Amino acid sequence: MTPSTQLEIEAVQICQDLIRIPSVNFGEGKGDERAVAEYVVASLAEVGIESTIYESAPGRCNVVARIKGRDSNRAGLVVHGHLDVVPVNAEDWSVDPFCGDIIDGMIWGRGAVDMKNMDAMILATVREWARTNYVPSRDIVLAFFADEEAGSIFGSHWMVDKHPELFAGCTEAISEVGGFSVTVGGGKRLYMIETAEKGIHWMKLTASGRAGHGSVMNDENALTRLTEAVARIGTHQWPQRYSKTVKALFKRVADATGKTYDEKDLRPLLSELGFAARMIGATLQNTANPTMLDAGYKANVIPGSASAVIDGRFIPGFEDELNETIKSLIGSHVTIETITRDKALEVPFEGDLVDAMCNAILKEDAEAIPVPYLMSGGTDNKALAELGIIGYGFSPLKLDEDFDFMAMFHGVDERVPVEGLTFGVRVLKDFLESA
Repeated sequence: MTPSTQLEIEAVQICQDLIRIPSVNFGEGKGDERAVAEYVVASLAEVGIESTIYESAPGRCNVVARIKGRDSNRAGLVVHGHLDVVPVNAEDWSVDPFCGDIIDGMIWGRGAVDMKNMDAMILATVREWARTNYVPSRDIVLAFFADEEAGSIFGSHWMVDKHPELFAGCTEAISEVGGFSVTVGGGKRLYMIETAEKGIHWMKLTASGRAGHGSVMNDENALTRLTEAVARIGTHQWPQRYSKTVKALFKRVADATGKTYDEKDLRPLLSELGFAARMIGATLQNTANPTMLDAGYKANVIPGSASAVIDGRFIPGFEDELNETIKSLIGSHVTIETITRDKALEVPFEGDLVDAMCNAILKEDAEAIPVPYLMSGGTDNKALAELGIIGYGFSPLKLDEDFDFMAMFHGVDERVPVEGLTFGVRVLKDFLESA
């Protein structure tokens, strides 16, 4: 379906524009959001909305604007996205990763789903408001953060620490990875609204040993000690741990599909969730995945130390279990250093804001079944939670059953359906006008 209204046309065009501005975050402080931040400022200024860039480090740029509501005595709502994207290996892609072209009804390029699509929907919506002189019922704080893809150190966490006044009076927030459709048995469409996030503990393991010549026996080899620890962690079978959100989701899945709901073992229902099964499966337990190794400098030299990075994620309420298990698995001569740690989040699937989300989806899709879910990753809602702001994932998209949405996140040939995006901006606008 071709975008027909100015709102829809702009959502598509802005998404393309944003993708065409590489804002790659390489981690370890190496990123640059300035060009894309300046685009956002100009896009808002064009319709008379004033915004400000907050630079946490050279090139690390955040943008914030406040749209005054009809009743500023009401608690405000933060509508936020991040401007950075993960790196790409262009050789793996079938198109230029930053082309932003529309091919086969999809907008292609890094950031198409994570998360320049939502950034575009936000901008298109508030530009429409400005053109029509619409004033929301309460204050809306627009925040476009840097560095979300590397722990938010230069983004939302820095903003919350250095500029908490910008979010004064706000009690709720919405952002990425929520409100997307998943087709289950019988063709029924669940719309997954994110009400919980796993916590994050990225840790560095360092093994010590005896350095020496590669040709001699060495029973204190640091690399051996490290790899044995990494293997134990990587193959560990974590116990099932079900949060309130997971139980609520699977109860609705069972109701929608007519399958049996067994609270003692929810895994049989995973197959009903299509492309979302892999991500949702990771929310049934803690996880710890080895992601990086660093050791040695020459083929015939046994190093005196070796290190690895582990990406740990914990279910709300089970952080201690994750940490204690890792300690028990690493063995002697290996130490743990925290690289990044952030809390788990979980809020009820109820209240006026949730009702507004559900109603906005149902207005566009009368057969929709809105459901809560626990996200296996994390968002900038974690930082805003430090200010007592309750966050949800709500960047709506209607997706075809055969579109593997989850594979798009950080994946090769990332793309978003044009029709899904135009559906999403209509839903988002309706939601924001009723929230």
